[in-house]
Amino acid sequence: SKIQIKDLCSLRFIENRENILFYGTPGVGKTHLATAVGVEAASKRCLTYFITCHDLIQNLRESYDENRLETRLKHYNKYRLLIIDEIGYLPIDHLGANLFFQLITKRYEHNSTIITTNQPFSKWGDVFSDVTLANAILDRLLHHSHIVKIIGPSYRTKDVYELIQQERTPD
Repeated sequence: SKIQIKDLCSLRFIENRENILFYGTPGVGKTHLATAVGVEAASKRCLTYFITCHDLIQNLRESYDENRLETRLKHYNKYRLLIIDEIGYLPIDHLGANLFFQLITKRYEHNSTIITTNQPFSKWGDVFSDVTLANAILDRLLHHSHIVKIIGPSYRTKDVYELIQQERTPD
């Protein structure tokens, strides 16, 4: 709802070290909303970082391979707001899930994280290819969080649909 989004833009959730999880089918505006909150936070001089889940895990994996994981985790942990976009679009292997878990654990109750996902939480076991790890991640993310479920047609397909309608309508 508009009231809920307004409340999130007040950034009270950051003061309270809470998380936001935007959940919904592809194209409904999750990334757009997450970015809007991020821009608001950055404009209030709150250290903010935006990254896709895929890139984040790639970065953690590279650091792990180079024995620099701790440094990389510290780097991500310095952000008061970390936005992780698109969890669930690509499957994550066991190492990736483990590294992601370490990051979430480090941030837990210290800093705020915004997540966007197209997968219901019941399916996160599949996403992270490990039910136990997925539950441990969810446990920490959901403990102090606002869940925003976005329902509706895809904005992307809506625009295409409107274009098609205009093409069909003779002037």
